Amino acid sequence: PDPELEAQVLSLAIRCIPPQEGCRWTGLIKHLQAHLGTCGFNVIPPPPRCSAKLSRRDLPEHVQHPPPKRRVKCEFCASDFTGEAFEGHQGTCPQESVYCENKCGARMMRRLLPPPALAECPKRTQPCTYCANPPLFDTIQNHQYQCPPPPVPCPNQCGTPSIAREDAPPHLKESCNTAMLLCPFKEPPPKHRCPPPAMGRHLEESTKAHLGMVCALVSRQRQEILELRRDVEELSVSSDGTLIWKIADYARKLQEAKARSNYEFFSPPFYTHKYGYKLQVSAFLNGNGSGESSHLSVYIRVLPGEYDNLLEWPFSYRVTFSLLDQSDPSLSPPQHITETFHPDPNWKNFQTPPVSRSSLDESTLGFGYPKPPPHEDIKKRNYVRDNAIFIPPPVEIPQKILA
Repeated sequence: PDPELEAQVLSLAIRCIPPQEGCRWTGLIKHLQAHLGTCGFNVIPPPPRCSAKLSRRDLPEHVQHPPPKRRVKCEFCASDFTGEAFEGHQGTCPQESVYCENKCGARMMRRLLPPPALAECPKRTQPCTYCANPPLFDTIQNHQYQCPPPPVPCPNQCGTPSIAREDAPPHLKESCNTAMLLCPFKEPPPKHRCPPPAMGRHLEESTKAHLGMVCALVSRQRQEILELRRDVEELSVSSDGTLIWKIADYARKLQEAKARSNYEFFSPPFYTHKYGYKLQVSAFLNGNGSGESSHLSVYIRVLPGEYDNLLEWPFSYRVTFSLLDQSDPSLSPPQHITETFHPDPNWKNFQTPPVSRSSLDESTLGFGYPKPPPHEDIKKRNYVRDNAIFIPPPVEIPQKILA
C-alpha cells in the first residue's frame, strides 16, 4: 500500500453510486460510505421474508402497507390504486400515451385508439373489390390504376360490355369497331385512317398507290445507300501516300484470273498526299493484252478526288511500279521488280477526271505495263510469300502546302 497515493485517490470527487435514481449528491471518495448510510435513493436489504428491492425512502411505506394493500398512484391518470389493483391497471390505462398499432407513427392516448381513431389512420388496410391483396388506405389510388382485374368500359364507347383492363389495348387494336387504324403505308401524306373492318378493303383498293409508295421509298433508300457507300469509301482512303497494296490468297486469285479473261483486281483508292491526287492501282494477275497468260500486268488510274480543283493538271508525276521481294534481307539483298514511266500529258486519262467516274468503274482504263514481271520471274524468288504479294505506292510526290 502507498499511503500517499491512497490519500490522493480518496480526495477525488465522485457522485452518488445510483445517480439514475435521482440522488444529486457529490463529494469526495472518502465521504462516500458515510453518504450511502443516509442516502434515500440507495437500495437497501429488504425486510425478512420480502424479496422486493427498495430504496431507503420507499421502505417505510412498504413496511406499513404490504403489497396487496399499499396505495399506488398511476402516473398517467393520477388515480390511486392498491398494489393488487394497480397490477391490473398497468397496460390498460386509458390516459396512457401509446403508438398507433398500424405503425403510422402517430401517438395518442389509449382511449382514442378504438375504431373511431383507427378508421382515420392513413396506414389502415382497405379491401380491394377485385383482388386479394388489400392495399393501404394512402396507396389505394395507385392500386386502382395498377390492379389488373377490374373491368373498364371501352375508351371509344363502342358498346362492348366492360372488359378487363389488361384486355383493353388488344381490344382497341384488333376488335373495337370505332377505333381508327392508321394505314401501314404512311407515306406520303395524307395518312389514311379507318375502322378495323374497313382497313382490309382500303388495302385491297389502294394496292397500286401503295406499290408506288414502296417503289419511291426503295429509290430513296438506294440513293442514300450509294451516298453512304461513297462516304465510307472516302473515309477509308489513305491520304499520306503510304499505301502498300497486299494481294492475299494469291494462288486462288491467279486461278480465278486464268479462268476469266481480262479479270482485273483493284487496290483501295489512295491520295498521293494530303489534299493531293486520288489514284488507284489495278492488276491483271494472269496478264492483259500482250502479257496475257504470261505476265503480271499492273496499271494506275486517276480518280476524281475531293481536291481536284486545287491541283495542277494534267497529272505529270513519275510513276514507279514495284513488286516487293519478300526474301529475308539478312540472307540476301532484296531484288524488287520495278518499272518507271512519266505520264503522257496528252493522254486523256491524266487530265482532270470527270466527277461521274467511280473507283469501281471498270470501263475506265488505266496506264501501265502489260508485261512487267513474267510469271517465271515471280517464281524464282520470294515475291509470293505466305500466298500473298505486295505492291508499294507507285507515285512519289513532295508534300505541298496550299497557298
